Amino acid sequence: MTDALHAAEHPPLAADLALALALADAADAISIDRFRALDLLVTSKPDRTPVTDADRAVEEAIRDRLAAERSADGILGEEFGTSAGAGSGTHRQWIIDPIDGTANFLRGVPIWGTLIALAIDTVPVLGVVSAPALGQRWWGATGLGAYTSQQGGAARPLRVSGVSELSDAVLSYNSLPGWDDAGRLEQVIDLTRAVWRARAIGDMWSYMLVAEGAIDIAGEFDLQPYDMAALQPIIEEAGGSFSSVDGEPGPWHGSALATNGILHEEVLRRVRAR
Repeated sequence: MTDALHAAEHPPLAADLALALALADAADAISIDRFRALDLLVTSKPDRTPVTDADRAVEEAIRDRLAAERSADGILGEEFGTSAGAGSGTHRQWIIDPIDGTANFLRGVPIWGTLIALAIDTVPVLGVVSAPALGQRWWGATGLGAYTSQQGGAARPLRVSGVSELSDAVLSYNSLPGWDDAGRLEQVIDLTRAVWRARAIGDMWSYMLVAEGAIDIAGEFDLQPYDMAALQPIIEEAGGSFSSVDGEPGPWHGSALATNGILHEEVLRRVRAR
């Protein structure tokens, strides 16, 4: 294989990030146009979770662009499942949540966004979280740092907090029923008593607030890879830690725990199954 062919099949991560940001631009244009639309079409999936016409339209637009520009790569999306890659693309998978926070979206709550990730050999190395109703976007890629911008303004670097004591920390537990269903309600209640403040901010925003250093801990159960893959590179490039609630690496284990890194092991110890 020539060097030129190798380069064509393995784009630099910076080029992948530029593409992901362009995908987010296209997604935002579709989703914000349908937000609070009077004719929004809402149906239920087999698992009884809601889906809107905007969810499907956003994912279709992203898939179409990837088919044109990264045809060898695999895709995992919430609405249309898995498409296998070809050749070297079997090692590269784009992971898409077209609208994370669909329940908020359909009720007119602005906490929702499009999540776009690239995983190489199952490790997320790039993430973009775009929340047009909040007017903010976050992104990061391995070795390239993590950034945010508001209303399309100048990018600023992200950095997690330096809080080192639980008694000074802010926690977003996101969903008490989720912790209860997982058999960890007692543990998370104990954690809320140990921290300074506890809130249920919800969906992708709580994790981005960890990356910004505004809160220190976010975690929940009942998640899919497309709910988490874009979050991991942003949080880690901002200096934080990301794992399952049981400490397993990556977005493949059904739960998420993000911290500023300093508090990660202590939080894992406190929320361990008993």
